[in-house]
Amino acid sequence: QVHMVESGGGLVQPGGSLRLSCTASGSIFRFIEMAYYRQAPGKQRELVATFTSSNGPRYATSVNDRFTISRDNGKNTIYLQMNSLKPEDTAVYYCYARSNMIYWGKGTLVTVSS
Repeated sequence: QVHMVESGGGLVQPGGSLRLSCTASGSIFRFIEMAYYRQAPGKQRELVATFTSSNGPRYATSVNDRFTISRDNGKNTIYLQMNSLKPEDTAVYYCYARSNMIYWGKGTLVTVSS
């Protein structure tokens, strides 16, 4: 069983920054794809940022040029650096990984508010 543990959420003012972390129980080399999704209240879960073993990172249009997804293979961790945060970025953010199965973290809440 693979466990994905997220951290880094919290309350931030508009224009501020946060960095989310997602650490897997074991090597992340096994995953074909790793990503962050988010779900705002009353809305469907949506893809925020992703990268695969064969392609570079891709981002949702709404976060392009503000968010950056990266990975540290030695720490079995991926990161989501979020800059210039907006109130509409408020959501629960979920880590996602795919090998021959799909794994989700439990989510971390990001609230952007003054």
